[in-house]
Amino acid sequence: MDPESAIWGHPIKKTSWRAVLTLAYQSLGVVYGDLSTSPLYVYKSTFAEDIKHSETNEEIYGVLSFIFWTLTLIPLIKYVFIVLRADDNGEGGTFALYSLLCRHARVSSLPNCQLADEDLSEYTKDGVDLISKNTCGSILKSTLEKHRALQRVLLVLALIGACMVIGDGVLTPAISVFSAVSGLELSMAKEHHRYVEVPVACIILVILFAIQHYGTHRVGFLFAPVVITWLLCISAIGLYNIFHWNPHVYKALSPYYMYKFLKKTQRGGWMSLGGILLCMTGSEAMFADLGHFSQLSIKIAFTFVVYPALVLAYMGQAAYLSQHHGEESNYRIGFYVSVPEKIRWPVLVIAILAAVVGSQAVITGTFSIIKQCSALGCFPRVKIVHTSSKIHGQIYIPEINWTLMLLCLAITGGFRDTKRMGNASGLAVITVMLVTTCLMSVVIILCWHKSFLFAIVFILFFGSIESLYFSASLIKFREGAWVPIALSFIFLLVMYVWHYGTRKKYEFDVQNKVSINWLLGLGPSLGIVRVRGIGLIYTELVTGIPAIFSHFVTNLPAFHQVLVFLCIKSVPVPHVRPRERFLVGRVGPKEYRLYRCIARYGYRDIHKDGMEFEKDLVCSIAEFIRSEKVESSVKVEDIEENERMTVVGTSSTHVDGVRMCEDEGERAETSEVREIKSPKKVRKRVRFHLPERPEMDVEARRELEELMEAREAGMAFIMGHSYVKAKRGSGWVKKVVINYGYDFLRRNSRGPSYAWSVPHASTLEVGMIYQV
Repeated sequence: MDPESAIWGHPIKKTSWRAVLTLAYQSLGVVYGDLSTSPLYVYKSTFAEDIKHSETNEEIYGVLSFIFWTLTLIPLIKYVFIVLRADDNGEGGTFALYSLLCRHARVSSLPNCQLADEDLSEYTKDGVDLISKNTCGSILKSTLEKHRALQRVLLVLALIGACMVIGDGVLTPAISVFSAVSGLELSMAKEHHRYVEVPVACIILVILFAIQHYGTHRVGFLFAPVVITWLLCISAIGLYNIFHWNPHVYKALSPYYMYKFLKKTQRGGWMSLGGILLCMTGSEAMFADLGHFSQLSIKIAFTFVVYPALVLAYMGQAAYLSQHHGEESNYRIGFYVSVPEKIRWPVLVIAILAAVVGSQAVITGTFSIIKQCSALGCFPRVKIVHTSSKIHGQIYIPEINWTLMLLCLAITGGFRDTKRMGNASGLAVITVMLVTTCLMSVVIILCWHKSFLFAIVFILFFGSIESLYFSASLIKFREGAWVPIALSFIFLLVMYVWHYGTRKKYEFDVQNKVSINWLLGLGPSLGIVRVRGIGLIYTELVTGIPAIFSHFVTNLPAFHQVLVFLCIKSVPVPHVRPRERFLVGRVGPKEYRLYRCIARYGYRDIHKDGMEFEKDLVCSIAEFIRSEKVESSVKVEDIEENERMTVVGTSSTHVDGVRMCEDEGERAETSEVREIKSPKKVRKRVRFHLPERPEMDVEARRELEELMEAREAGMAFIMGHSYVKAKRGSGWVKKVVINYGYDFLRRNSRGPSYAWSVPHASTLEVGMIYQV
């Protein structure tokens, strides 16, 4: 099954209630695994040393009131009713908000943007109207476009959010699995328990990361039943504890108990907010995983299943603790102490399974955010493996997977307690929420065309709540909160150095590109010998001739009879439709047989492997040749330097156009081959299936025949092997960033995605020195 067809045939497009409820059921396993396991550690983290549980129950009632209103205001009101509406053509997350802003104002971090990109279907699908010059959105748009500093602030905000999501991918599996395993503390002596808890948690984490390369689709059908079983379990236990221990615990839902809590505990109560905020861990997943489901399905699942179950679970724990004032509060105030002893072991097993499911969702989300960062030029290229051809978004990144595993094991073995893990996880979670609030306030003005007052009310109301929690987490810097800051600083440094170096390298390419006049001066034969085959010259440029071409021509006496300047670029949309994938045009006169092909991908798109991509590329050029004169209705974009680019789809979209098939041709045998009895080489015959109508002229048919012969002869991939150095006279900071930082990342990252599957024998590298 074609992954691209899987995207456009996604059941999200259906509007029947059956489809919506099916998606809501599936979302329970993917979206809410992390959020549903938070009752395992919230109370234990909150009461860890900062405050004590007294006979008056004011502390436990105050904590319950804070948990209830936090769940109501942030996940329910902010995310379900407001943030989910800010989707980018169905996609969500930090970079979806940044992508929306890039399309409404020219603040994009991508350097090779074109006017032709604005005609993509998904570029304007969100129904943006022209903004009046007097509106707030117009004022903000012009301000952002004038000041580069504000553009950098937006980029850094998006990168900080992405870095904290990566940090959450390290911390959430550690605290979830560790908290689930901590149930063993009630079935063995405390001195023995500490020698069992950490090894068991580490073994589970190793197994979890070791099976990532198989893909979650193999066991994904178990995710929703596991989470549903867990939610039913904690809600049933909560109801039992409420009616059995304290039926009047519902009174603690009053906001008055929050005031009493802070008044009594003061600084200790404020510091304990860092544990309370863990009740909304995983809320960001509702927005980040929006692309796999739909707004309505996620709203239904949270409002009618997850939210009531969590409220009952927290009320049940509070009801039990209000009647049990243990002398060892830090040890006896965990989740499992409120579970009836007869069912404690089954609950322990279900909790571990739910923690694994929640961790799996966070790990997959980390892979997705890194893929988005890489697509938008903000992360070094890494190997991305699509583990399922049917389920879009199921990816695996080996380098990131093993890095996360090592960091998870280091956190688990280093901290060995829920308190410090909770401090670290809480800071990562609340930072992502603050970034979302800041970006949302800009989206409200720029994309929704609301007034400044509405945006200010939004950021003041939700921002003040989140800032209160942020300050309570940040004060615990030395008690674990330094971990997400250190991880985010490292990843942010890597991202910004890569983005800065990539942009400077592109600017050098633009300044040193070769003019068309230089090409015309070479004459019809280009002054050199043309050999059989197709040569693909990879370049980041969307216009002009790259400097590596002139370097190539002056050093080699011949190149291929058909030459294609190939640019594989990302655009600030989640998906590019297959029928809009390629922009194809000519470079120079027809007889030169030089073409430019720009392959456009969204930040959530799947890049095809080498063979499929080659077929689509050749078909797009053939369709361009066929339709160049015959079909005047084909949409054409005028680009600088007299290049005319035509929008051409992939081979699967050429229903009435050129299609290509490759057959096993006659076996090529020579006398030398017979003598040494080596394996016979099979050559492929390439044929173009042309439509019956309209008739093509002789020149276009001859050009197609030449393209067919060149494809039969084979393809070669020509890349520039760049050595990037800072210019003489540059400051020492720039020299360190370019000469050491960017150079190290470039040498240890992968090449363009298309080049991964190209045989080394078909690759030619042209060395170039870039002084940026």
